[in-house]
Parts: sequence; structure tokens; C-alpha cells
Amino acid sequence: MTLSRRFLSALALCATILIPPAFADDRQDLIAAAIKEGSVSYWDTVIQPETNDALVAAFRKEYGIPTSFAVHYTLSPTLALVTRVEQETSANNVTIDIASIASPPWINTLVTGGHIMKYASPSYAAYGTAFAAGLGKPDYYAFNGAYMFVPTWNEDNLKFKGKSWKDVLGSVPPGRMSLNDAGNSATGVLAYIGLRTIFPVDYFKELAKLKPAFIVRSEATAERLVTGQDLMAFGGMPTRVYQYNERGANLKYLLPTEGVVLLPQCSFILAKAPHPNAAKLWLDFVLSEKGQTILSKAEALISGRSNFKSPLPEYAPAIDSLTLIKMDWQKITAADIQAAKKEWLSIFNP
Repeated sequence: MTLSRRFLSALALCATILIPPAFADDRQDLIAAAIKEGSVSYWDTVIQPETNDALVAAFRKEYGIPTSFAVHYTLSPTLALVTRVEQETSANNVTIDIASIASPPWINTLVTGGHIMKYASPSYAAYGTAFAAGLGKPDYYAFNGAYMFVPTWNEDNLKFKGKSWKDVLGSVPPGRMSLNDAGNSATGVLAYIGLRTIFPVDYFKELAKLKPAFIVRSEATAERLVTGQDLMAFGGMPTRVYQYNERGANLKYLLPTEGVVLLPQCSFILAKAPHPNAAKLWLDFVLSEKGQTILSKAEALISGRSNFKSPLPEYAPAIDSLTLIKMDWQKITAADIQAAKKEWLSIFNP
């Protein structure tokens, strides 16, 4: 045996020793294959850098992954993620292993086009209720956490006592509210589709009279409330309310009596992922109870796991406690989304 072969054999032996012995043989093989691939790349539209750091540390500990294994993480606006994935799949030059985005209709087109890997994650066993509700597709994707856009305000600047979406209309003067930019946000237009099932166009025309600022990133929505630039966010996220309140803010949010649109942040592996084994292992962990606990606690995301006890029930309540606006994700088409976007633009004309 040459020196180089001895070195490689020793390296492989060390990698094997690092793997915790509690896993079954097939999991041992997957872990070893993932370590050999050396890295994984994922894009997400919600997870913040600190949360990624916590996930990576727990992932390495769970599977005995060496520090030399790289986790390449990109926080992206929804439209940018859609564009990147479509460009890579069209060019047959995929660099992303996993993507997560709250747009089941778009993801379903990727499944149909053969761009998502068929993989039955062991974690899927806990997502039966979510799958039954159409919030995922067995063997293809499940959501790593769900969120919602709801009325949000800074209690230091506004004493809002409303209970309904309708109460938002007269709550602030024109120019002091923000609105999800559905013209440039894949999730913003889906939330609009949901709200249009319970409100007529005239409701949104009244909202347009408030001359809202159009925002894409949820972090910016919360920041504008904290600084006082806006008094109300029509579509703030409890996730950001939690994170900013942890820093000393006094943000509040409303769960309107009419219900909320639950946006499932679905995670999937690209069919031509360059690191398929590492991608499978990362997905398994993020959807596991340990991964979900980290995500729920850090991002105030609602877990899709059955019988999951939320560590932050005030900000990430159990699905069963919410009044949901029903969305038939499997039937929403690209044409439906384009029509909704066209209508939204005709009303708000940002």
C-alpha cells in the first residue's frame, strides 16, 4: 500500500469513528457518505445567521460531523430564490442542494418537472397531519416551519385594540403603514390570494388609500416599526416580533378573528444536488424533533410535526390553536398567481 493510500484509509477510518454508534447500519452508511462529500449548500428565505449557526453545531454533534465539513447557507428574498433555482435547473448546472420557501404551488411545478429528488426522509413519519392538509408532498417535501403575515405594531407608539382585519383600516394615518410587496414577493402574493377568499377587492382599495410602504423583507418591516417610521404593518411576522422583542422592543401582533394564511416554509432537495447524501442528512436533521426545536425557538416558526410541543407558544402557537384561512395548495396554478399579482398591482400600483 502506498503512502497516499495509507493516508486515505486512515482518514476514512477516522471519519467512521466519529459517527455515533447508536444509528442503524443504513444511517451509518448515509452519514459516512455525507462526510465524504464534505459539504452541503442550502438556501432559505427565513432562517437568520444565528439560527444557522445553532443548527450547524447541533447537526455536527448529532451525527459526529467533523468541523471540516462545510455548511454553505444563503438567506435570500423569495423571488431571488425562485429565480436562482429556475436558472440553475434550466441550465442543468445545479449548485444548490436544498432550498426552502413558502410557495407550495411553485414547488409542485418543480416536482412535475422532475427537478426535486424523490426521498422518503425518516422524519416524514411525524408529518402525517401536515401532509393530509396539503402542506407538503410525501417523498418530495415537508415544511421546516410555517409562518404568517399578520397585523403588527409597536405598543410604545400605537395602542391598537382591534380584533379583525377590518379594524386595521382605520388604525393609522395615511403613509404610516407597511404592506407586503406582493408584486415582488412570492409569499406576499400567496397571502393576498388567501385574504381575497374572505375579502372583496373593495377592502384592498380602502387599504390602498392608506398609502402603505411596500416592503419585501420581513426584517425591514419590523425595523420600521421599531424606529417609528411606521405605526402599523399590515403583514408583520410573529417571528420578527419575537426576535426584536428579545432585543428590547415592544412589538405586538394580532391573530384576526377571520383567520390567517399559514405559509409553510417547504424544504426540498434538488434532483441534481451536488451533495445528495449530505442533503438528505441535513434535511433529516432539520425536520427532526431536535432541529424543529431549534427552529421554533430561534425563529418562532410553527412546526409541522404532530404532537410537537412549541418552546414559544406565545409566538409560535400550535397549528391546532389557529383559525386558518383554507388554501388548496395543490390546485393553485401559476396562472392563478399571475392573475392575483396583476390584480394586486392594479389596486396598489406601487
